Amino acid sequence: MPMNCDILIRGGTVYDGSGAPGFVADVAIADGRILAIAPDLTVSAARTIDARGLAVAPGFIDIKTHSDFTLPINPKAESKLRQGVTTEIIGHCGFSVAPCLPGKVELLADYLKPSAPWLPFREMGFGQYLDSFPATAVNAGMLVGHNTLRLMVMGMAQREPTEAEMQAMVDLLDEGLQAGALGLSSGLFTSPGSYAQPEEMLRLVRQLEPCRGAYFTHLRDESNGVLAALQEAIDIGRACKVHVQVVHFKCSGLDNWGQTANALERMQAAREQGVDIDCDAYPYTAGSNPLKNILPQWVQAGGVEAMLARLALPETRARIAQDIEREGLNNWGRIESWEAIRISITPHLPQHAGKTIAALAAERGIAPIDALCDFLIDDRGGTRVLVTSISEEDVRTLLRSPQALVGSDGNCVADYGTVSQGMPHPRFYGTFPRVLGRYVHRERVSSLQQAIFKMTGATARALRLRDRGLLRVGLCADVTLFEPDVFLDLSTYEDPHRYPAGDRTTVLVNGVVVIDQAHHTGALPGRVLRRTADGSVG
Repeated sequence: MPMNCDILIRGGTVYDGSGAPGFVADVAIADGRILAIAPDLTVSAARTIDARGLAVAPGFIDIKTHSDFTLPINPKAESKLRQGVTTEIIGHCGFSVAPCLPGKVELLADYLKPSAPWLPFREMGFGQYLDSFPATAVNAGMLVGHNTLRLMVMGMAQREPTEAEMQAMVDLLDEGLQAGALGLSSGLFTSPGSYAQPEEMLRLVRQLEPCRGAYFTHLRDESNGVLAALQEAIDIGRACKVHVQVVHFKCSGLDNWGQTANALERMQAAREQGVDIDCDAYPYTAGSNPLKNILPQWVQAGGVEAMLARLALPETRARIAQDIEREGLNNWGRIESWEAIRISITPHLPQHAGKTIAALAAERGIAPIDALCDFLIDDRGGTRVLVTSISEEDVRTLLRSPQALVGSDGNCVADYGTVSQGMPHPRFYGTFPRVLGRYVHRERVSSLQQAIFKMTGATARALRLRDRGLLRVGLCADVTLFEPDVFLDLSTYEDPHRYPAGDRTTVLVNGVVVIDQAHHTGALPGRVLRRTADGSVG
């Protein structure tokens, strides 16, 4: 008597997420979970998917995203699902949309507007945030952002917290952890997070140890001081005995190219000494950030209005130019020219999206620093830019390394509606197929099974996901099917709103088909993932 199932995936090459080579088998799914994996299953299925010629893998886990800024207004998450992503971790770089205390809505909205220009903000605690998160097509796990904690308690004050302020941040973090947050994120590269001394971070990260939460950090410096910043993260992991995730790791700036191998060796040495640390990276030589964040940190002191007033002053611009000439861009280092800075998203000046700072300066017949400052003022501080500052060889080094996971650092967007505005980083649409199509299939930088491992099983292990990341009987049926010789990113810097190639791409989330032959079904079966009492996430 054949067993019954909801979906039978027939005859694909199964890559189970463990790093093992693929094998031809069928996958049976029932009640949202994997029922059986074996060749030539005898099963009665409500639907059979012909997977011959396809890779069948666990749904990809995007460990580093900012889709908290877009999922509430784009719950179908097209740009991620079309890449095979079924789970996103949100609230990174110290930026989370909760907690948002009474009277602080406008403060948080103003602070996050370069990243979330269209997102409505509201007063809420972290538990309320998780409980009221809308139905989405992907699973989502949330982090508490350190910058947000500091903003709620201290505003943009450039000083150490008082004991009362420190305790207030601890209490807000504890509330988030008790509600099920996966951990704490930091963005020590920009204010107000950059104002925190190591002692402040140690105090907060120690709150994670009893509940086995994790610490996700955008390093204090990813350019000229990257190795010292990495050591700070290692020291925190050693002192607090928690998992440390160094997000979107890079050695940015011309003077720092080639240091990636050294950094990976340092992380490996720390692991051998008992420090639980991983990193992730995206497969591009350009990153993305609010334009204000590439300026020296002192420029942002006092908040957005104070910054805009300051930028209008000739003496401010002269000082900025001197600082950049001496040290390069904040967190990004020395760039080849102002052609390396491209306007990505601009809430008030959309006609200029895609232009470089060099082009703006040439159009206006002024110095690049003046063009940059004028643009920030006219855009009310809301501009987001792309910054080309990473070595291609360093990208390859990270992709070769089994230690480095894959994270897009991108939002879920779509080629229509509100989230189609501007010219976002192509990683929003292309990170995972770029790894698999360009770097695996075309250039053989990594094997297919290792690349899938870095996107699934290894990531699930770092996140302590209880029942995702592997194709195993009994686990949740998050599954991605793709053609290995066709699946390729098509999104570019000049034309970013393009989905990957592959007409047969099919994606299941919790056993529900969401992408069917490269078309979105409209289903919203995603779940909010919470950290449980034993430290696992489910």
